[in-house]
Amino acid sequence: MSIFGKHLSPYALLSISGLLAASDQAVKWLVQQSMAYGESISVTSFFNWVHVWNTGAAFSLFANDGSWQRYFLIGIAVVVSIVLIVLICTNCNKEEAIAYSLILGGATGNLIDRIFRGYVVDSFDFYWRSWHWPAFNLADVVIVLGALLFISVSLLGDKTNNNAEPDGSN
Repeated sequence: MSIFGKHLSPYALLSISGLLAASDQAVKWLVQQSMAYGESISVTSFFNWVHVWNTGAAFSLFANDGSWQRYFLIGIAVVVSIVLIVLICTNCNKEEAIAYSLILGGATGNLIDRIFRGYVVDSFDFYWRSWHWPAFNLADVVIVLGALLFISVSLLGDKTNNNAEPDGSN
């Protein structure tokens, strides 16, 4: 049994993805309009609001490798997005479909950046003393949440049919 109910249309899930991508873009627009590149504003003793760019992949992997990675990462994001759309439209497991929707929303937010800016805008900087986690954005957050949801659903599996006999009879 799905904890999210039985009826989640692919259109609703794709709308959620679009809303998440739009929210990510709104935050990035706000950062670029209100802060100079490289600026950092201390918010708490462990969090800064920053304006930095990531031309590479996660954790700035490949960031200094020339311009090839932009097109490579765009290609990967397009392929992954198409696969996620297909999975959302064909998946019977609602929790998995929601996870795919979250991942798609985040991937789309970062894809828009790569296509139109050539880099991804990051604004969240968490740290402890002098150690800083690599800066990230709202798209990254929803990708991670989607991945965690997918992993938890995969590990928990379908617990509704635990009483079935191994040969399929009850």
